[in-house]
Amino acid sequence: MTSTSEMPTTPTATASLGSRVLGSLRDSAGEIVFGMEDGTVSIFGLVFGVAASAPSSHAVLLAGATGAAAAAVSMMAGTYLDVESSNDKRAAALEQRAAIRESDPDQVWDDGRVRLKAAGFGPDEIDTVVGILHRHPETADDVDAAFGLGIAPTEPQNPLVQASWMFITDLIAATIPVLPFAWLALSSARIVSMVVTATLLVLLGVGRARIGRKPVLPTTLETLGIAVGAAAAGVFVGRLIS
Repeated sequence: MTSTSEMPTTPTATASLGSRVLGSLRDSAGEIVFGMEDGTVSIFGLVFGVAASAPSSHAVLLAGATGAAAAAVSMMAGTYLDVESSNDKRAAALEQRAAIRESDPDQVWDDGRVRLKAAGFGPDEIDTVVGILHRHPETADDVDAAFGLGIAPTEPQNPLVQASWMFITDLIAATIPVLPFAWLALSSARIVSMVVTATLLVLLGVGRARIGRKPVLPTTLETLGIAVGAAAAGVFVGRLIS
């Protein structure tokens, strides 16, 4: 007989884990695209700056690999601190608003009336809205946070999750311009690196356009243009120093 501990719960647990990962992926879409774009562009510029005067592919590989790792860690730390600071600011604002609501609730309602009037509501409409919110205090708190403090009524972001996605995507994207130099001679690696990096940047441009609901072609050209500028800056500095 199968014991309780041996009952087939693994598929459910796996599905739950998969759902959490997909949810985290969707919530972090902006950070993922930004991380990939930053990693690709910055290391692409570094690689071509070094490749302009390097004696071999190994020198470019060494510079690119160390730069990719350092950039990924830096972006991870920056994202963690940024999200943590945003969460702290959000918590402080909500705590301050809660203190005002407890000590002087009329002020909160008066502020709400002023905002409704500024939005074009008439006196009767304001009384109706305020009356409804009085009967639903939890909704009133969310509305006050959203319109009074500019805070959406959602859970704060997890800084560790956001930083992890940033690190992974930044490192993967930063590695792509470098990989050809691990296998090919310098002249061939330059061409292959340019092709694969351009392909990735096109995909990132399309991703940016879809996330921001912007025209695909201008957004893609903008992404490519930034990379070209980074590569040109890298080549210029490489030539200048050498």
